[in-house]
Amino acid sequence: MAGDLEQDRAARMITRDGIRRTYDTIRPYLRRTPVVQVDLGALTGAGPQAAGGPRAVSLKLEQLQCAGSFKARGAFANLLLRDIPAAGVVAASGGNHGVAVAYAARRLGVPAKIFVPVVSAPAKIERIRRLGADLVVAGDRYADALAAAQQWEESSGALSVHAFDQRETILGQGSVALELAEQADELDTVLVPVGGGGLIAGIAAYLTDRVRVIGVEPSGAPTLTCARAHGKPADAPTGSIAADALAPRRVGDLVFPLTQSYVDDVVLVDDRSISEAQAALWEALRIAAEPAAVVGVAALRTGAYRAAPGEHVAVVISGANMTPSSLDP
Repeated sequence: MAGDLEQDRAARMITRDGIRRTYDTIRPYLRRTPVVQVDLGALTGAGPQAAGGPRAVSLKLEQLQCAGSFKARGAFANLLLRDIPAAGVVAASGGNHGVAVAYAARRLGVPAKIFVPVVSAPAKIERIRRLGADLVVAGDRYADALAAAQQWEESSGALSVHAFDQRETILGQGSVALELAEQADELDTVLVPVGGGGLIAGIAAYLTDRVRVIGVEPSGAPTLTCARAHGKPADAPTGSIAADALAPRRVGDLVFPLTQSYVDDVVLVDDRSISEAQAALWEALRIAAEPAAVVGVAALRTGAYRAAPGEHVAVVISGANMTPSSLDP
């Protein structure tokens, strides 16, 4: 009963209409990122797919989004839909959210303080600095940075912009699905990277029962998998090459009931398959993406997700805040 009430509350807070209205507000500050169609064989090295395989794989290229990831959508939603105090905003991030909040804050003339853990990629840390935010490196993992950010929020009066468990954040991230539904005809399934769950919650709330939504996580950081096993958000391991983006320890309290309502399944991929997917995207298509962004491709390559004959699958490529040298074999 309690679970049903939480799902109903979350569904009332995050609706298709709410995502559309949010998109209307944030669209002037975003890029409408492209969708490209590829044959699965181009990603696996197996050549053109035989008859009876997946009809197409569509890649939603959110690494081309402002600030280098989908996170710009949620960042602008927070800064444009909420009242900003004189102290500005504060955010904790594994990296991409911090870059996005710093970018949105600079664009809108808002002071920003960003807390990141030491595990954050150097490229993301440097980009936050270059965007002019006040950067603090605090603790080993995202949870440590979040605790430090919460202390600053209490002492300064700054507005907290949560990386995933905030209504405006989820509404902004849901606009990925709004665009994708317009760009990819007769879509059957979307594979979505999962960390804290804001992206998959927004996408699934927009698509509801129209399209299957599958979460993909690193096996070393299975946040949504652990939550499903426990029936509520629960601490998960945080060890993966994608830990700076997909290892916040647990999914959000608002996120979880949305995923229970709308996410069909969650699959896991290991670090080796993530690295191989990252290399395959670069070699086959010259698409540069960070490890966290390619977990959906890894799921298709390894068979963690097996598409049905004729199925039209989309994969969200979520970001590319990294150094080019990380693509070296």
